[in-house]
Amino acid sequence: MKRLRGGAAVAAVLMCAVTVAGCKEQVTGSDSGSGAASGGAGATAGGGAGSGGAALAAAEALTVKGRAPKTGYDREKFGSAWADTDSNSCDTRDDILKRDLEEVKFTSGACKVSYGVLESDPYSGKDVTYRRGSSKVDIDHVVALSDAWQKGAKYWDAGKRIALANDPLNLLAVDASTNRSKGDGDTATWLPPNKAYRCTYVAAQVAVKKKYELWVTAAEKSAMEKVLETCPAQKLPTGGNPTKAPERFHAD
Repeated sequence: MKRLRGGAAVAAVLMCAVTVAGCKEQVTGSDSGSGAASGGAGATAGGGAGSGGAALAAAEALTVKGRAPKTGYDREKFGSAWADTDSNSCDTRDDILKRDLEEVKFTSGACKVSYGVLESDPYSGKDVTYRRGSSKVDIDHVVALSDAWQKGAKYWDAGKRIALANDPLNLLAVDASTNRSKGDGDTATWLPPNKAYRCTYVAAQVAVKKKYELWVTAAEKSAMEKVLETCPAQKLPTGGNPTKAPERFHAD
């Protein structure tokens, strides 16, 4: 059975077929969830799982402002990469790989992913093989950290920035080559080449911006609405981690 990716896994209930022994438990997400895979970016295209209401309505309610200067942005402002903010003894990158890949293998234990297959990559639609050390899979920040910096995050404390950088609601395993073309683009400047995933992708961006109270530019909001008007039943993904990282984490 294919693993539900991202927000689809948050609210989905996997029903047992008669021929299958045992059921997988229902998985739900909330802002206070303890696991990094408790919520994820996206929901099923065209109106997938989520309890946050219609994504289009949420997009329409986002605050519009101009883009602030990128001055002062540095990745270190969001803490060390892939911090274990959910305290499950696995770094965030491995948590997302475990959540989004199929046929997962580990170097040892059940933490460091050594191999897996990204079936039907959301950005390109193709299957991508992950091998540790020579990966063709990126973990994308659906709302790029630089974009967040220019739309509110520069004014946050370190705890909130670290939370955003490691929130599974904002993270997605994707084809590396396709992801590199995105840069720090928002909806107005970049959409996945895989058109079937665009509603899901935009809904995920809206969900993150709503959760973290980030603003959008007028062009960005218009682009979000244009996409979501093609799928008015698209639900808003929910879940992920709290919006403040534990006090033990610091950022420069």
